[in-house]
Amino acid sequence: MLGITRPKPGEHVNADGVWDLLQNKGKMTVFSLCLLLCADLLDLAVGYLTVTIEPLPPVVVGETVTLKCNFKTDGRLREIVWYRVTDGGTIKQKIFTYDAMFNTNYSHMEDYRRREDLVYQSTVRLPEVRISDNGPYECHVGIYDRATREKVVLASGNVFLTVMSPPNNISVLAENTPAPFSRYQAQNFTLVCTAKGGKPAPSVYFKRDGELIEVISYTEPSTSERAAGSAGWRGARPLISRDLDETKLQRSLSLLDPEGRSARLYTESPQRVHTQGQQAYEPSPATEVIPETVVSREFPRWVHSTDPLYYFSHTQIPQSDGSVVVQARLTWTLNPQLDNDALFSCEVKHPALSMPMQTEVTLAAPKGPKLFMTPTRAKVGDTVRISVQGFQNEVFPEPLFTWTRVGGRLLDGSAEREGRELILERVPAELNGSMYRCTAQNPLGSTDTHTRLIVFENPSMMKNTQNPNSKYFSS
Repeated sequence: MLGITRPKPGEHVNADGVWDLLQNKGKMTVFSLCLLLCADLLDLAVGYLTVTIEPLPPVVVGETVTLKCNFKTDGRLREIVWYRVTDGGTIKQKIFTYDAMFNTNYSHMEDYRRREDLVYQSTVRLPEVRISDNGPYECHVGIYDRATREKVVLASGNVFLTVMSPPNNISVLAENTPAPFSRYQAQNFTLVCTAKGGKPAPSVYFKRDGELIEVISYTEPSTSERAAGSAGWRGARPLISRDLDETKLQRSLSLLDPEGRSARLYTESPQRVHTQGQQAYEPSPATEVIPETVVSREFPRWVHSTDPLYYFSHTQIPQSDGSVVVQARLTWTLNPQLDNDALFSCEVKHPALSMPMQTEVTLAAPKGPKLFMTPTRAKVGDTVRISVQGFQNEVFPEPLFTWTRVGGRLLDGSAEREGRELILERVPAELNGSMYRCTAQNPLGSTDTHTRLIVFENPSMMKNTQNPNSKYFSS
């Protein structure tokens, strides 16, 4: 058996090994020996080249990153080129080149992206990294072939740059609002917390009155399941307890109803019914005859005796810039008597943040809408606008506004109008003294505000008046 192995790069075949080959020429031809010697000479001509890149820890948007390309060679350096790899490795884009022949370096990026700096011949610094910089990078090193002095021998290494971005915006909204107040039955209520700009996706959770809410996670039902009334809940975890104070229930008292069963969400969609002359919307007759603005409050006609279970779901929506929009939903059976003035907060955790981001809302029914009428002295033929300018409190969620005329229809013949403003065009003298009701309601409560319209005579229209029995008020 042959007593010599092929030499490693940079090593020579010793004389004893050659003599052993000659002694065993029956097992190895002279041609094979020549090939072995030529391979050794070729290794000596080319030299050696190794390239390694130190791994990078995750960085945050805006930080500076240094890409270090370490190489070892006994040859003559030709160039060092850094590439950004995209589309799964199918496209390699040059970002920086060092030309050893002319001892120059230059960027391959557009002018507005020309921000790479050469620190050393093989080290590039990227200041103020962006999400778009996330991905793999390669360093290619070329040395001259010793045999020809014309060909270039290449070796490369690669590294993955992970760029993190903290969320730049979080918000909390009530789903399916504005919505009416339910006087006779319980209804579901959902808070939606949206976190934008995060990479990777942040974790989102809810608190009530500063206490972490323990939730039951579920998968959102599909469109067909929603149409069939399927809630699709799954999994269960206990709720936190809540203490009772003199004004409201701050925390839940129990998880189970008196029979030991878990409370359920009300799964029927609330229906809004408008009935002409409906008594639930009418204030007492005593308030109707008061000429100035009056306010009345409506309270629920039902009492929800069991504490709610909170159901939680979240979705992740990838964005074109590499960030992820996260939407978290918290759903429970609303109880206005317990949930009015409850403070709900949404908190977002992310590895790029030193502390969680937070936004909060206080659930509150509308109180005392402030009405404003223009013009302040309406004359016959004027266009009158009655609008809601605000409330006595901060209202959440956004209320639904409904306008009606007490004892009759609106000027356009409709029974009611929705919106923050009521417009009466070309008011006639017959509307003098008419009273209008603004009902502001959200799922937590309802309030009615009344105001009376006083119409003054219009001298410019007096000569065109055909009805001598019309009565006008003058200042």
